[in-house]
This record gives sequence, C-alpha cells and structure tokens, in this order.
Amino acid sequence: MTSPADPPNGAGASGPGLKLLAVTACPTGIAHTYMAAEKLAQAAESLGHSMKVETQGSIGAENVLSDNDVSEADGIIIAADKDVDRSRFVGKRVLVVGVADGIHRPQRLIEQVLDAPVYEGDGSGAGRGGASGAAASGGGGGGGSKGRSVTYKALMNGVSYMIPFVVVGGLLIAVSLALGGDTTSKGIVIPDDSFWKTVNDIGSIGFELMIPALSGYIAYAIADRPALVPGMVGGWIAAHGELYDSEAGAGFIGAIVTGFLAGYLVLWIKRVKVPKFVQPIMPIIVIPIVATSALGLFFIYVLGEPISWVFEQLTDWLGGLTGTSAAVLGIILGLMIAFDMGGPVNKTAFLFGAGLVSKNPEVMGACAAAIPVPPLGQGLATLLRRRMFDDQERETGLAALFMGFFGITEGAIPFAAARPARVIPANMVGGAVAGAIAGVASVEDNVPHGGPIVAVLGAVGGVPMFFVAVVVGTAVTALVTIGLMSVGGAGDSGGAGGVVGAGGVAGAGATAGGGTGASSVAAEPVLAGVGGGGDRAGEASGAAGARKAVASQSGAGEAGAGGQVLSGYLTEQTVKERLAADGKDAAIREMAELLAATGKVTDAEELVRAAFAREDQGTTGLGEEIAIPHAKTDAVTAPVVGFARSPEGIEWGAPDGTKARLVFMIAVPEADAGDEHLRILALLSRKLMAEEFRERLLEAGDVGAILGVLGEIE
Repeated sequence: MTSPADPPNGAGASGPGLKLLAVTACPTGIAHTYMAAEKLAQAAESLGHSMKVETQGSIGAENVLSDNDVSEADGIIIAADKDVDRSRFVGKRVLVVGVADGIHRPQRLIEQVLDAPVYEGDGSGAGRGGASGAAASGGGGGGGSKGRSVTYKALMNGVSYMIPFVVVGGLLIAVSLALGGDTTSKGIVIPDDSFWKTVNDIGSIGFELMIPALSGYIAYAIADRPALVPGMVGGWIAAHGELYDSEAGAGFIGAIVTGFLAGYLVLWIKRVKVPKFVQPIMPIIVIPIVATSALGLFFIYVLGEPISWVFEQLTDWLGGLTGTSAAVLGIILGLMIAFDMGGPVNKTAFLFGAGLVSKNPEVMGACAAAIPVPPLGQGLATLLRRRMFDDQERETGLAALFMGFFGITEGAIPFAAARPARVIPANMVGGAVAGAIAGVASVEDNVPHGGPIVAVLGAVGGVPMFFVAVVVGTAVTALVTIGLMSVGGAGDSGGAGGVVGAGGVAGAGATAGGGTGASSVAAEPVLAGVGGGGDRAGEASGAAGARKAVASQSGAGEAGAGGQVLSGYLTEQTVKERLAADGKDAAIREMAELLAATGKVTDAEELVRAAFAREDQGTTGLGEEIAIPHAKTDAVTAPVVGFARSPEGIEWGAPDGTKARLVFMIAVPEADAGDEHLRILALLSRKLMAEEFRERLLEAGDVGAILGVLGEIE
C-alpha cells in the first residue's frame, strides 16, 4: 500500500507518466512568474510527464490548481520568492525553491520532486522557513540563495506591518504636540486634562505597538501563526528596558533579533515528534507557550544584562567627554542619536543631553539638531529620487518628514529596518554633521526635546545656526542614502526590495531588500514598478486569462501584418533591426530615443533617468539573452514598447551570464496600472522562453519580418 505522496507503480524520479503540479510567483508577479512556468512545463513535456502550473502574478492567480489536481498529483514544485499557501498540499511531496531555480534548473527540479519531504502542514516537511527552503533547493548553491531570500522576505514582512503603527502613532503624537503642547523646562508638555493629551496617548499606543509588530510579523513570515505570539511578546520585551533593568529598551534592532529568534525557535519546535493526540494542540497552545516563555526568559536573563551594561558604559563614557571639544562631542552625540533611533545608544545620548539642560544646554542643542535628521533625511531621499522607492515608501517618506519636524526620530525606523546596511550609516553621517555644526555654533536647547518644533516654540538659543545644522544634516543623510542605494541596489546588502515593498515588509523589492545580496531578489530582474495589478486571485480570473491567451494566439499573423503588435504598444516605429550601442547605458538611451519617435514621450531624458533608476534596483537582464529595461514615469503619455537586436550581445548583468541580444523597452505613465498591460507582459515573458521563438526573432530579415514573429505573441 502506498501513501498519497508515493509515485505510481513503476514511476521513478524520471519515470514516465508522472502527474506533476507547480506554482510560480515572484515579488512583483510579472516576468519571472511566467518564465518559470513556461520552463517547468517545457521540461516536464520533454521528460514525458504532465504538469499543470499555477501562476500567481500581478493580474491574479491563473490556471488555478483544483482539489482534484492536488489529489492526483505525484509531486508539487513551488518556485516562488514570496509566500505561497501550502495548506492545500498536505500529504503531498512538495519541493520549495526560488523562482530563479524554476527558470534555470527545471529538469533537475522535476528529478528531485519525488525525493522532496511530505508536507504535513504547519511548517513541517516543506513548510515555511529557511531550513526547508534550503533543503529543497539541493546543491548548486540553491540552498544559500533561498535562505537569504527567506531572511529578506521575513524582514520585509515585519517592516510592512510595522509601517502603519509608525505613521499613525507618529502623526497623532506630532499633531497633539503642535496643537496642544506647551514649552516648559520639562520639554513640550500637553496638559493632562486636555483633549490633545488623549490624542497623544492614542498615538503613544501606536508607537508602543510598533516594535512588537515588527518582531511578530518577522516571526510570522518564518514560521506562520504559531510564531506570531512569541514574536510580538519578544518585541514588547525588547522595547521595554525596565523588564531587564535597563533605562532604555533594545529598540527596533532588538525587535529584529527577537523576530528571527522567535521564528526559528518555532520552526525547531515544530520538528519535534510528538504523539498524535498532542498534534492538534501544538500550533495553538504548546508551541506558542513554549516559544514565548523560552524567548522571553532568554531575552530578560541573557540578552538583557548586556544591553543594560552597554547603556551604563555609554553613559559613563559620555560623562567623561563633557570637557572636550564641542565639535567632537556634537559628532559623537549625533552618531549615537541616529544609530538606533530609540534603542539604548540613542536613549543614552538623549538622556545625557536632557540631564544637562539646566547646566549645559549646548549639549542638548547638539542632540536637538541631530534628532530630526534621520526621518527628514529619509523623507527627502524619497522626494529627490522617487523612482528608487515604491508607493508605500514614498507615503512613509512624507510621514517621516512630518514626524521629523516634531522631533520624532522613529519616523526613519521603517527605512532603517528594511535597509540597515545603507540607511543607518547615512543617518549617522547626517546626524554627526548636524551635531558638529550645532556644537561649534554653541546652539542651546533649554528643553529635553528636539526637532524644528522646539525652535518654533522658542526653546532654542541660536535659531539660525540650529536650522543650518538641521538642513545640512538632512541633506547629507538624503544624499548618502541615495548614493549607497545607487551603488549597492535599492535593497539592503545588494537586494532590490524597497522598504516596504513586499507588502511589504518592505519588498521588498523587493528590498526591496535586506539580506538578499546577489541572490534571488537582486539576481532576478523583475519588472518592478511597471504596474500593479493587485491580488485578484481566483479561478474566474485564471479562466479569463487563459481564454484571452488562446484567443490572442489564434490571430497571431494578423497582428504582425498590421504593423503593430502587443495591442498596438509595439509598432513599426518602435522596432530597430540592430542596436548601435555596445553598453547597457548607451543601449537604454538608444531605446529611449526609439520610443520618443512615437510622440508618446514628452521628455526622453526623464525616461532615461527613470530606466536607470530601475536598473539601480537590480538588473533587468532576464537571462536567455533577453533584457527588458522599463520605466514608469510621467515622461510618457501612453504605454509604448520598443524592440531591438544586438547580434554581438550587450553585457546586462543577467543571472545566467548571457549577453542581451534581444532587448525590449517598456515605458508606461505613472498612473497606468492596467491589467491588459500586465497580461501582455506575461504573454511576452512566456513566449520568450521558447528557444525556437528567440532564434526566429534573431534571424528575421527586416522590420516586417520581426513584427510578424512578434505578432505570434497575441
């Protein structure tokens, strides 16, 4: 007798007649989702197996797997860089890999799937988490890439859920301070019996929940619902230093630590074999209680003491610097204020300055100038280079500007949590500059609060130089942030995600995003920012998409003959037989000029800048000798697509190392997010996976012949 996960009699890993399923998904759900689907289907057919592939793209789920499909399947491959619901695959062998593996190693995945672990639900077997993902990836570096991708997605998930707490809490506090606050020797105080005190208290609750939300949803992304409670409780403990005898909590850095600890602790507990009668209560009682208790006690009794010790040592060290140069002290205070934005290092500097308000207000003056720099700098960066950030990041940037004015340093935390290796150094440099200028100018702050609001309310001595310090520090932070993102990619450690991109947390493009390095997110040049179709998944959507694809392909020749394909986005005007450029930047400029000839581009230079900004987030070289640079910008009035060939190939940084010989450029208006446009991109990605189709594109004799080949896409 065989289990549901066993193959049919006589079928081995490469045996005939296997019924396989797959699910493909990438962070933005456009190019790689469909490229992986096509490659897997082709590989299955060549090996004599049947395969149905569900694509979870920006236009919704298509070709949705039914219950009958799953019950009859011999194995299931999930090639995805975002969370895919696996509850429907309980009892089946499930191989979990990154979407890039689906594109570049489809045959190997099919050979491996029958050796994959049986998914038993709640994270066991092929469940969520880095360990299972790495194991499923097998050799060839797949495991490491997947592990980094899991880290990135978990961090972005936490940041995404944290952002509403930061924005709501910060803005309510800022409004209450502006409309109900009075300047006193104790700072900006709101009378206890005031309506605005109630508003302030509500905002403070939002801020209190910010750190637990970050920690909890990092843990949730790693180990699902059983990890949510230990993650949130761990984050609360990290934020409240009084629980481990520290005057300052561990802040958002502590929350990141507790989030990952909780997630991987729960994954480990899930692997413990328990009697069957205990299994039903494991995810709702046993795991949360054990993980929460263990993590909480560990943080309080093991991690808490070092945090308290660091706080005390920093305080003593600062006390010994009071007689040194004002510039040096200002630099040190600025670095500390901007480092962890509410953590022990930040709190040490702030409390040190606050304690000297009556005796030496210049110390608090340096702190007051540095306090608003991180949120103001990050907000300014989102304004200066809008296309480096997604919509959610830009909105968060506007909120950060507002919070920075009121001296709420925490407004920069979402950016720092998503890209710590880029944002924290930028914040520290700007904070140091602001602190140094304020120190040299002997700026005084007579209340324990910071930001421009204290100057507006008359608590600052030396107002002109105070604003000079804040403005210069803000500009430095913004420029350094942009510079580091441009050099290393939009995400952290070279990732691509944006703060709060993955739905965030953050993708982040994903990073963007933290911890991906040259792995899945950064190495998978998805069409980020071209449009946003939302999550309208369902069989109706899938069926409609399938019908449209079939109908489109049946009339292929007519589209080409009419001189325009891809619903008219690509025409004879936007096709070039041969690119003159021999480098990526020059090729993008040449393609932009080609699109400009249609009259749909109002500013070719702005189009080029937008395309370059997208390349900064991660190469758009897809591999298979294909590149699809693209931009979403108001420099174009209507969607337009161009195509050109480079017989010699152009180095585009593709993950498979191939040079781009087939180059498509896509430009859409900022406001254009139509499903039809995304559907065409999906069809284009699928069609380009056929080697025979690519060869015919390269061999087509003239523009008319090229259009004839491309007309097959519709």
